[in-house]
Amino acid sequence: MIDLSTATIPIDNPFLEKLGVELTSWSPGHAEMRLDTSAELGNRTGRIHGGVICTLLDAACGYCGLYSPPGEPILRSLTLSLTTNFISSGDGATLVAKGYIVRKGRSVFFARAEVWLDDTELLATAVGTFKYVRA
Repeated sequence: MIDLSTATIPIDNPFLEKLGVELTSWSPGHAEMRLDTSAELGNRTGRIHGGVICTLLDAACGYCGLYSPPGEPILRSLTLSLTTNFISSGDGATLVAKGYIVRKGRSVFFARAEVWLDDTELLATAVGTFKYVRA
């Protein structure tokens, strides 16, 4: 397991890095990411844009299936499907995305994720199917 809560490292994804997403915990079958909220992430109602939440759900689902120990080959994947359910909205400081493996095969894995606002309010959930990309 890699606990990144005390160190910030690049997550090897230019889009997520541009948004300011941080990978804070990563282990086999699990990934956790954080993103500080800001006005730039809002929609016309002033709430966090659904696209930002979907991005976090997709990333957490994907990364939970990509953990490899240091020194092992890096794994990569593509999203085949992502089903999202928006449950709530709110105002807060930090979005926390948590991803979990449901089932893993040789070329495809299934995952689920949640996005929480300040670790207290569940905003959205997702389930997804991902395909490993071989080098």
